[in-house]
Amino acid sequence: MARAKHPLGIDIGGSGIKGAPVDLDVGEFAADRLRIQTPEESTPDAVADVVASIAEHFEKATGDAPIGVTVPAVVSRGIVRTAANIDQTWIGTDAGELLASRLGRPVTVVNDADAAGVAELHYGAARNVDGLVLLATLGTGIGTALLHRGVLVPNSELGHLQLDGADAETRASSHARETEDLSYEDWAERLQRYFAHIEDLLWPDLIVVGGGVSKRAERYLPLLHLRAPIVPAQLGNAAGIIGAAWLAVNG
Repeated sequence: MARAKHPLGIDIGGSGIKGAPVDLDVGEFAADRLRIQTPEESTPDAVADVVASIAEHFEKATGDAPIGVTVPAVVSRGIVRTAANIDQTWIGTDAGELLASRLGRPVTVVNDADAAGVAELHYGAARNVDGLVLLATLGTGIGTALLHRGVLVPNSELGHLQLDGADAETRASSHARETEDLSYEDWAERLQRYFAHIEDLLWPDLIVVGGGVSKRAERYLPLLHLRAPIVPAQLGNAAGIIGAAWLAVNG
């Protein structure tokens, strides 16, 4: 019997578009990741060209297996509703239909934080947690994913909760820490207020912190005092690709 081909995960970001086939049995790349720079004008058609190039590159490993694609945006039934770090012409675009038509394969389009949350749920820090999990990616902004008893609640967008009279992501993201040259101690005070506010609203059983700054979690997570355990993500920058591939197969 011929071995089933691996699904392809593709993560569209503001600076790079990354993809790899994913072995869903273990939650790991089945081949080395390919990264292509995001076009300067990151319109849907321009980005679709790059996605097509990545799909062609991995055609031997993936065959006609489904493709999962993340975008830094709210996505509802394949339609992009917002645009963060990509061209504003994405808003209102049926990205699922655009990419499926272009690639000739089933395509699932999801929010990037949601994909990372699903990956951490099945293969990482949130595995075997029975309850409500919040994943927060602390990067240019704050992306969030909510997972309840293993089911994704999509497009939570909790980075836009108010903190100090502004969107939380403008005050508590990793970008805010760097821009304002905050110490980890000062940044932790903002994170404390942010996550405590979420706890008062949702009472999560676990909080997972992702984004590149999760590699330095020991600098700030021990300074937080919350009801729920708060832990760093385990899959790093691979989470979006892995989660996208999982959702492409499992919906």
